[in-house]
Formats: sequence, structure tokens, C-alpha cells
Amino acid sequence: MYHQARYDEPLLFEMKGAKSCKLDINLNPELVRERLDLPNLPEYEVVRHYTRLSQMNYGVDINIYPLGSCTMKYNPKLNEEIARMFMYLHPYQDESTVQGALQIMYELQEMLKEITDMDAFTLQPAAGAHGEYTGMLIARAYHEYKGEGEKRKNVILPDSSHGTNPASAAMAGFNVIELPSNKEGMIDLEALENVVDDTTAAFMITNPNTLGIFEENILEIAKIMHKNGALLYYDGANLNAIMGITSPGKMNFDIVHLNLHKTFSTPHGGGGPGAGPVGVRGELVDFLPVPIVNFDGEKYYLDYNIKHTIGKVRSFYGNFGVLVKAWAYIKRLGGEGLKKAAIKAVVNANYLKERIKNYYEMPYRNLRKHEFVVRPKNVRALDVAKRLLDYGVHAPTIYFPLIVSEALMIEPTETETKENIDEFAEIMIKIAKEAEENPEILKEAPHNAAIRRTDDVLASKKPVLTWKMYREMKERGEVDY
Repeated sequence: MYHQARYDEPLLFEMKGAKSCKLDINLNPELVRERLDLPNLPEYEVVRHYTRLSQMNYGVDINIYPLGSCTMKYNPKLNEEIARMFMYLHPYQDESTVQGALQIMYELQEMLKEITDMDAFTLQPAAGAHGEYTGMLIARAYHEYKGEGEKRKNVILPDSSHGTNPASAAMAGFNVIELPSNKEGMIDLEALENVVDDTTAAFMITNPNTLGIFEENILEIAKIMHKNGALLYYDGANLNAIMGITSPGKMNFDIVHLNLHKTFSTPHGGGGPGAGPVGVRGELVDFLPVPIVNFDGEKYYLDYNIKHTIGKVRSFYGNFGVLVKAWAYIKRLGGEGLKKAAIKAVVNANYLKERIKNYYEMPYRNLRKHEFVVRPKNVRALDVAKRLLDYGVHAPTIYFPLIVSEALMIEPTETETKENIDEFAEIMIKIAKEAEENPEILKEAPHNAAIRRTDDVLASKKPVLTWKMYREMKERGEVDY
């Protein structure tokens, strides 16, 4: 039992079978409200409310999630179960008590080395962009060690690069030089030769690139960089198209970051956590962050003995739960399974492209890898994206890469069946026909969603995060739904 205190008296608790006790806590009258504006609802109404909200959301467990360059493949539930087995570990535990966890990290490092043909890996970076930044710090430290840190201040990027590439290079202290693509959507070798010199630190590229086109001159590109003393950096966002078939090492890259939350089927998780391991080869091994996991034949241990290390780039040892899921995914598929996944990803993308290419404009060459870019006719990419919501399908990436106006960037991934891809293709064709016959349907879409088309700029600058915010903004006329 308890006595409900007024604000001007101490709290008094009376417990059955115990003496009353007073707590010397005086409540500030300015903080006391006469009443709480809380709804009085039965449990089932609350449950139904939150269940409806969950059904209004969209995820890869519901249907195809064709975000180009994000590789939103299905995440096996078995991997989640395996990761949960380690939920009670603590990063301050002694190495002798976490040998199993260290073994998983060591084996993951070794598997990533084999997949990419790199010499060593760090698992610390917490996302792809963090991996890029780590790779650029390694490049900077390498050139400084060579006595060329002051001179090699430029990083070259193709105009089709991911937006995080220039940001990562700039954060690491480099100047960014943009290289225009040629008429086939690939790197222009002549333009590259003209811009590379002894001030170049690195060239950051994705292969296949963001158009889904494989850079067929990659070995020549590597020669150009290396003869000028510069490094070649592999943005691993699109590794899903080539794993088991070729590798960054075979293409003579020096540094690579991987997106475990793309290629190796660990969830993106609403922006995190992710994992962006960085692999290097040759002399660059001596610059990796500490620690990496090593094995002396008897026990696994955290190795801090790296000669020219750039230091730690993250607290503890990385997003361990994400690393476990990637380890489980690779272990389950094996080398042949990874290769089959890459082949199916490429087949799925090209099959979908063939289904819809007569209804949308497709810039550059026809053959693509795991993703492709088209543009709509008679309407904007945003209109197609909004109309897709009416059909219960998530939109692909829009307005990227920037070198294609009104870009729709589509990646079905290997986890989608032919039936799912056909269904998505039919919806895309239907929308293309609507754009020809009645474009206003698209321009006013969505019609069936919980809310109509919002002001995207306003939604970004003034997000409505709570019911209280919505009610107050509604009263001020700042929202119209």
C-alpha cells in the first residue's frame, strides 16, 4: 500500500508487515502537473495500434526491396539465432574466456582475405563509409611513411562514385578530383592519365560501378596508378556481383572495404549497425588499425603488434554481432554458394532489365551486372517511386548516380524468385503505361498510402517525430494530413 503524497509533503510508503518509512524527498511544485494528458485505453486497443503501425512499415521480409547499390537481400533468420548465442559476452572479458568469439573473428578475417585476395583485414570499421575513411587514413599514413605525405594530397574519384567516397577522402585530409565518365559510362583512360601525377595519393572506384557496368579496363587502370606511385582503392559496395568469380586482388587493388550488411546478408538495421572491414596487401598490412585477431596454433589472441598502425578506429573490436552474422552466412554458403549467389544476382538483374527496358530509357551499354539504371518517360523518377507505393512495393534508389538524370537504380538481388521479379516487372510496365496515358495519376501518387505525397524538403527539415509534435503542427497549419 502507498499514500499518494501532495507536492508539499514527503513521500510515505507503507508496506505490509513492515514499519512505515519516510523519504526526505520534497517535490518541486513547478514540476508537478495537475493532470497527465494520457489516453485511457484497454490493452487490445494499444496492441492493435502498434500492430497497425508495424504493418504500415516495409522491409525485406515483406517483399522485394530493389534499392540499387544497397543490396537489400533477405537476411536468414538462422544468422540472427547464431548471433544471439553471444549476447552475454562482454568486451572487457579476458581473452581466455572468449576464445570462441575470437575464433569467429579470426575465421572471418581469413575468409574475407580469400574472397578478396587481400593479405590482411581489420574488422573494426562500423559501416561502409567508416571503412572508406579507415582506408583513406591508411593511404595517408603510407604516403607519410614514404616521405611523400605533403606532396600526395589528391584523391581521384569517378563522377559515378558513391557520395560517401568524396566525403571520406576529404575527412582524411585529401583534395578530391572528379573524373568524368566516358560515353559508355566507364572510366576514361585518357582523362585518367592526364590527371594522375606525383601528387595523387589514390583512386577510389567501385567495380562494377554504380551503373552496374564492369570496368573492363581495370588492369590498365591499376598500371596507370601504380606507375605513378599511387594506390588503387576498391569500394566494395558492389562485391555482390563478382564474389567467387573475380576479386579486388586479381584486379590489382591495394585497399578494399567491404559492406558486410550488403554482400554478406547482415541487416542494414535502419542505418546501423553495419560493418565495413578493410583489407590491404603488401606493405599496407603494417598500417592496419589495432588490434587484429591472430592464432598461434594453440589460442586466439588480440594482436597489437602492427609496426606502423594508424591506431584504433572504433571502440573495442567492431560490431561483433554483425560480424557473427556475416561469418554464419559465408560458412553456410561456402565458396561455391557465394559464387552461385553472385551469378544469380547478375542473372536476376539482367532478366528484370530485359523485361522493362522497352518501357524506360536505358543510358549507356546494355549488359549490366547486379544492378542497372533506367529513366522514366514523360514523368519524373520521383513520380514512379511514389506510384510504386500504391502497388505495395518499395521504390528503387532514385536520382543516383548523379550522371543520369531522373535515374531509377534497380537491384533485385539473388534472393528474389522469378515470380517475384515478374510481379515487380509487371508493376513497372503498368506504371510506364500510366505515365504515357495519364501521367497525372503518377504526379499525384501515392493514392493508397497512409498519407498522400509529402513535401520531402519539409519532411527532412521538420520531421514529425511524436504525436504531440503532430498535434501542435496541425494546429499551426504546418501539416495538411
